[in-house]
Amino acid sequence: MKRYRFSIRSMAVTAVAIAILSACSPPPPAEPVQKPVARPAPPVKPPAPVVAKPTSEKSAMLRSYFNDIQKNQLSQGLMRSDGGGGDTPFTADMLARNFEQIAFYNEYNATLTGKGDKTSMRRWEKPVRMEIMFGESVPPSERISDTSAIKAYARRLAKVTQHPISVSGSPNFIVIVANEDDRSALLDKAARRLPGVTTESLKTLNDLRRDTYCIVAAYAGGVDPNTYTAAVAVIRAENPDLMRMSCIHEEIAQGLGLANDSPTARPSIFNDDDEFALLTKHDELLLKMLYDPRLQAGMSAEEAAPVTRVITRELTGGPV
Repeated sequence: MKRYRFSIRSMAVTAVAIAILSACSPPPPAEPVQKPVARPAPPVKPPAPVVAKPTSEKSAMLRSYFNDIQKNQLSQGLMRSDGGGGDTPFTADMLARNFEQIAFYNEYNATLTGKGDKTSMRRWEKPVRMEIMFGESVPPSERISDTSAIKAYARRLAKVTQHPISVSGSPNFIVIVANEDDRSALLDKAARRLPGVTTESLKTLNDLRRDTYCIVAAYAGGVDPNTYTAAVAVIRAENPDLMRMSCIHEEIAQGLGLANDSPTARPSIFNDDDEFALLTKHDELLLKMLYDPRLQAGMSAEEAAPVTRVITRELTGGPV
């Protein structure tokens, strides 16, 4: 920075000269004040478009494989999305039986009867807050449609169960939509996001067989071993639209506590026959029962049976 120094003497002389000039000369004309001209703001640079990463040959082959499966199922009249109707009646006793098989048994190690290991009833007590993670290979259009569908499904589940379920806030239920190339990295990320969940505990969700379209793991990490505190669902992005939506419906519902499938449940997505692709009215009633305050997490099937018989008759309009 430059410095300017004036002596007292030179400043005095200058002051006198200015005084004389002011007395003898007319004041100079005032110069017009120019207002600053506002400059236009620089244009905002648009964000870079999201471009899907190219998929591997393995992922491309899986996509073709799943497309063939969906075409074959549709040609047989499977993967219905009508929720059931006059051709799929069920009674209060049937609903109670299906609830017992689906809510009180694990899907894994299931026998031909559809029953796996017997367990206590499990569900969430705290609000379910979902987060959706997409792999880099998932196209932008698919991300938009899947996000919209999962948000709408969360609202529907919240209304049915009367339990807080949303896609917002700090997550405790992560839904991964990824191709074969992206799944491992997103599972590692999910493990870092969820307390009590490790990469090792998610190994089963990474090592998927070819005929596994989707999968979910729910964790009871609190004091109560029957109360879920975290969950991770994996939806293969190679699935065509209807199969992918079917996976979203089933895995999120199973992650809420309906952990098993039953060959006698109809109309239901909790049946490996793939007759129905999307959550049915029957399934909504199962979820209502699961979150009915008259039932408690940790109940055995025998403890719950007298209560479930009352609830099923209320829900179906049958005699109590």
